[in-house]
Amino acid sequence: MVLERGRSVMAEETLKNKIQASMVETMRAQDKPKLGVIRLIQAAIKQVEVDERIELNDTQVLSILDKMIRQRRDSIEQFAAAKRDDLVQKEAFEIEIIQAFLPPPLSSEEVKSLIQAAIQEVGAVSVRDMAKVMAILKPQLQGRADMGEVGILLKNQLPLT
Repeated sequence: MVLERGRSVMAEETLKNKIQASMVETMRAQDKPKLGVIRLIQAAIKQVEVDERIELNDTQVLSILDKMIRQRRDSIEQFAAAKRDDLVQKEAFEIEIIQAFLPPPLSSEEVKSLIQAAIQEVGAVSVRDMAKVMAILKPQLQGRADMGEVGILLKNQLPLT
């Protein structure tokens, strides 16, 4: 809630606002491990905003969160191979905190349905049209499905010609 000229107005409920509110709540609870992860998220967002001199919208923030999760999954694989269970647990904890800010994931049937709709919308007839279809799918699926898997599903549905 924001005070504006003596009256209270609800602040726009953006993903960045949710992250900020969660940070304040976590600080009050004195949950240092969770606070550290939330600060990492905010730092990643701020870094992009400063580098590109823009204010990020929810889709762009979701993209950053997806990237952070991918990085941690890669780290988990490497740490597991090196038998560093302590670091695997740390990365898994960070993934859990980051995922709390993502919208609920879509089922595979919902993803396939959105892929079919996008193919029809673009009129895609071959793999050459894949970029056009992905341009439509990305905002709909960002943070709700693994975009790598979506690309594979899409490629399987389009002929190679």
